[in-house]
Amino acid sequence: MSTEPKKPQRVPTLTEVIIDLPAEPAGTPAGPARADAQVAPETLMAEALMQETRIVTKVIERLQPRIDVLFEHRLREALAPTVSRIYTALADEMRKELARKLREAVEQAVNEELGRHRGG
Repeated sequence: MSTEPKKPQRVPTLTEVIIDLPAEPAGTPAGPARADAQVAPETLMAEALMQETRIVTKVIERLQPRIDVLFEHRLREALAPTVSRIYTALADEMRKELARKLREAVEQAVNEELGRHRGG
């Protein structure tokens, strides 16, 4: 027959401050004092914040490649319509400019040829 350990009624969260620690039952031999009991609360809070900062940094470092891919994908999706409009406008403008230059070149060649026939 196995006896299951008694489950705690409530488990404090990591961000919860425990003010009233339960007293040790009578007759329990006093063990060595805990090291963190002698440390100032400010020091413990500073250490906790440093630990949190290290954890956040490590998580961001691990996620950065995925974040980069996602950002690039979303950026491409967002910019695609704008780039398409700019490309279309630029292509139209270049076609018009090319047609104008071609007309100028043909006009100049025709004028030169007419000048040769009239003068010569």
